[in-house]
Amino acid sequence: MQTKTKVTIQVIADEVGLSKYAVSRSLAGKSGVSEETRRRISKVAERLGYTKSVTRNRASDTEEIAVVFYDIDPVNSELNVQIQTGVQQEAERLGVGIRIRWTHSDLALEELSANFAGLILVGPHTPEAIARAAAGGATIVRLGWTDPLQQIDSVSGSDHEAGQAVARYLTSLGHRSIAYVYGLPIYRGRHERYYGMREILEQNSEFQLHVMQFEEQSGFATALGELQERGVHPTAFFCAHDGLAVTVVSELLGQGFRIPDDVSVVGFGDFSAAMQISPALTTVRQEGRETGAAALQLLLDRIRRPRLPDQPPRSIRVVSRIVERRSAGPVKS
Repeated sequence: MQTKTKVTIQVIADEVGLSKYAVSRSLAGKSGVSEETRRRISKVAERLGYTKSVTRNRASDTEEIAVVFYDIDPVNSELNVQIQTGVQQEAERLGVGIRIRWTHSDLALEELSANFAGLILVGPHTPEAIARAAAGGATIVRLGWTDPLQQIDSVSGSDHEAGQAVARYLTSLGHRSIAYVYGLPIYRGRHERYYGMREILEQNSEFQLHVMQFEEQSGFATALGELQERGVHPTAFFCAHDGLAVTVVSELLGQGFRIPDDVSVVGFGDFSAAMQISPALTTVRQEGRETGAAALQLLLDRIRRPRLPDQPPRSIRVVSRIVERRSAGPVKS
């Protein structure tokens, strides 16, 4: 008597010429598969006598998740480590399998999408790359900036609000002439912090906001000299990131300024450099671990309860906070 061969998802995938993952999602009734493809898979499964096995709705039974970092991003390396730690800690708590990948390739994203239940995309992945990833069938959560009204679930920080909060913090200390130190404003978050600060300071003509842009490694002294030649003498500097704030503190101390007696300096990020200088840096803490954990929670929820075509995507905002140390203080009369 001939034993009947068990019909598996792989057998069906081979029959219809699709990936195993696409067939699995179709048979489970999940998103990412067209109705035409879904009907074709169902007909083949029925013809072959496929019997769906009983599955359990537990996190430990969920297929693996890939966390995909954009691999050309030197500025956010420490933040990315925090995000990775947050995802991994939450995954361990929930019993979810995680794989870490680094790429900016559209094709690589599409291949990852075909082999993982979900993707967390971290960094400036292009809309074209995200579209390729979506075509692979995986559920996707974007961690970072999205295009206006982009129809994708996302988790972001609070850069704009951080700029507003720092403006209010410094003006509450009596500062009226404040410089926003960009360095090179090539990242959207730096623009958003500036816009947030400007919104607050423009409400009162008593406040003055000055923008300083320069080569980050060597240009601060020259930019400050140009301001001083115009009769501008800021009493506070809000720096676009902690690394830049370290440069500003070093230059100011070298020129004989006392911090915070003569000038105050505020950074952004609360990375390791903030505690490695003297005075220790007042800064805005980016909550990298919490951001990573929130992205995984949102992704798992979407995998279990897929977004319907008429439902809007979700955007979760992880709120930063000011960490006060010794580099900022009241204006001395």
